[in-house]
Amino acid sequence: MTETMHEFIRTERRGDVAWLTIDRPKKLNALSVQLMSELSEALAEADTDDSVKVVVLRGGEKAFSVGYDIAEEVELEVSTAEQWHGGLSNNIGLTMQVWGLSKPVIGMVEGWCLAGGCELAMACDLLIAGPEAQFGEPEIRFGSGPVTLLMPFILGQKVTNELLFTGDVIGADRALELGLVNKVVPADELEATVTKLAQKIALTPLSILRYTKRTLMRAYEQMGLRDAVQGNLDLAAVLNSADTPERADFTELVASKGLGAALAWRDDRFAGLD
Repeated sequence: MTETMHEFIRTERRGDVAWLTIDRPKKLNALSVQLMSELSEALAEADTDDSVKVVVLRGGEKAFSVGYDIAEEVELEVSTAEQWHGGLSNNIGLTMQVWGLSKPVIGMVEGWCLAGGCELAMACDLLIAGPEAQFGEPEIRFGSGPVTLLMPFILGQKVTNELLFTGDVIGADRALELGLVNKVVPADELEATVTKLAQKIALTPLSILRYTKRTLMRAYEQMGLRDAVQGNLDLAAVLNSADTPERADFTELVASKGLGAALAWRDDRFAGLD
């Protein structure tokens, strides 16, 4: 086993499987600009290395990722539709890099898997979750919305409508019932389960894996997946720049009292309704 370290991404080679770990625990693996750049680089390296057959993407015990780094966005004073369009293009680029990787990607999810982190997980070919995993896109509750619109193709219309209109977060068992994840296993069995699955897939010749994944991607893209993602980019840029009282209050709280206070305010608005 060999290991390569970036500041926020750790890459381990276990035979013909590359394990990529998002490692920013103090921020619950929030996707900062630097983290996304490091992850993109690690994905590209695994994709072009013919000795790698399968990629595993995981976070930590508390969070796969809570999504894009909102505090960083506030600090950078991203506000106009044009500014949002540029930033969101980068975010979509990373998620679609996972989606379009030429090799199978297994996502291993523990804890929070929210917003952009949930989109990153949905882009994986297979998802194995621990019992405490939590999935959702709650950003609508403060005036934002999904960036990479994958959910309709994975969950279907009615469930997607419910989750994106309400911002509800669902647990691992509900995610399994809806088909968002392939399997839920006890936390102490999670890594072993993912290892066994990756090793099983890696027995298939690399060229066959590549062509099979290409065929599956094209099937979804014939249904309009890439067009939907690209079309949503323009709308998301406008949505994120919309001048609403809720968005203004949330942004002011992030700047003055920190992200934790802003998220508490957001969730308090829905207290008793969840």
